[in-house]
Amino acid sequence: MAKSTAKTASAETPIASLHSEAALLAAIGREVRRHRAKRGMTRRQLAQASLTSERYLAQIESGAGNPSASVLYAIAQALDLPISALLPETGARTAALDAILDLAMRLPEGELPALAKDIEAHLERAGSADRARRIALVGLRGAGKSTLGRMLAQHLGWPFIELDRRVEEEYGASIPDLMEMAGAATFRRHERHALERVIAQREAAIITTAGGIVANPETYALLLRRAHTVWIKARPEEHMSRVVAQGDFRPMAQNRQAMADLVAILEARRADYARAEAEIDTSGRAVEQSFAELLRVVTPFLGERQG
Repeated sequence: MAKSTAKTASAETPIASLHSEAALLAAIGREVRRHRAKRGMTRRQLAQASLTSERYLAQIESGAGNPSASVLYAIAQALDLPISALLPETGARTAALDAILDLAMRLPEGELPALAKDIEAHLERAGSADRARRIALVGLRGAGKSTLGRMLAQHLGWPFIELDRRVEEEYGASIPDLMEMAGAATFRRHERHALERVIAQREAAIITTAGGIVANPETYALLLRRAHTVWIKARPEEHMSRVVAQGDFRPMAQNRQAMADLVAILEARRADYARAEAEIDTSGRAVEQSFAELLRVVTPFLGERQG
């Protein structure tokens, strides 16, 4: 806290710099916590993967810890991120994006809406052909992706592909075993390779993904570019009850803060899930109702190619 830090400041240390340092540490803590939640990792799992004590990791996430570069690097490695992603003040914009923003700032304010529409139209033209007839369902476990995906595939007569199952087939082990033996970063690499192969092999398919696919920006960007994407969502309590009913409690097993963790995961991923082209909420709905809604929202993606 800035207040308690100020009490120990020497006369030679400007109070403003202490406030700035406290703000930086708090921002680093928020980024570590956000990326951990996006990946569905508990604090204990991240501590083990980064060889950092759980207590120290809790201090870092609260903004009270002052991690060395080596500790921050280990945490970034465990999250499969460049260390810069945990340093919000450094920014992560590419030179090209900076140039685009610089050019946009030179335009009169009245011309910015037209520029935004031009960029949106360009993206739509670039993406429409690449997406072919692939429809991907994203969202947290328990929303109904697999059930609805199978129903949609059967209705359209298209292949149904669960990306997790492809990873298991190619790796030769279950996802929990893969995560335990090789870590989340290895799983994400296998997930990316599996998606690339599905795209190369299938022009038409219904694809369901692991909820944490959004944790890898490159993989998620590839999915958004090459498939029409629908976010299947539900209220947190419904996610929880469905997961428990399925007998699958990852990644919240043996965690008394299960609901709090689930809410944190949803919040950390919400903005990424919302990048999908469409979304449906399965909360309080029968499967048949949710499927009818899914069919309604994907029909425009099919165009004249259906049949």
